[in-house]
Amino acid sequence: MIHPPYLTRHSIRLFLLIAIASALTTTARAQSVAAPSATPPVAAPTQPAPVTTGARTTDVATMDSTIAALYDSISGPAGKRDWDRFRSLFAPGARLIANGVRPTGEVVSRVMTVDDYAERNGPFFEKDGFFERELSRRIEKFGNIAHVFSTYESRHAKDDAKPFARGINSIQMMNDGKRWWIVTVFWQGEDEKNPLPAEYLKTRN
Repeated sequence: MIHPPYLTRHSIRLFLLIAIASALTTTARAQSVAAPSATPPVAAPTQPAPVTTGARTTDVATMDSTIAALYDSISGPAGKRDWDRFRSLFAPGARLIANGVRPTGEVVSRVMTVDDYAERNGPFFEKDGFFERELSRRIEKFGNIAHVFSTYESRHAKDDAKPFARGINSIQMMNDGKRWWIVTVFWQGEDEKNPLPAEYLKTRN
């Protein structure tokens, strides 16, 4: 903060006199103005619409279509992604969590909002092709909640002979009676110490 310069006693008295005179003048002017006949109503603050509205009906009609849309929205040749479509798949407050193992053996996680994910990965997708597809899936479902273990593989080009990465997306979902929402995507990539088990490479239920 910028501190004011020190004032002399004379300048302080002069300052106070000017301030008092100014206050009296302002009060007189205010009293001469007629009061309004009625107080205008104060509009209630509007709540911003969640970014998850406006989803394509075909994207969120079923669990299958929602997961397919998740993979499709981040896949494609180098270029911008349709982040509005991506956001529309997720429930308000949803999280995407990348899990990995450092060379030291320490297991770490990076927690991101949907916007965090778009901001962090958008520049990469604009420069490099990225195609991710689901290999197999295991589902646990009860009532309106579901947990999907979705095995994935990633390629830089759609016709690459081999993927450069594989892993598992652990996806939590919720159905509100109208559509499916993604609540969490928690994933870890395959490595030498953690190869994908055969059971997660087979299509089940």
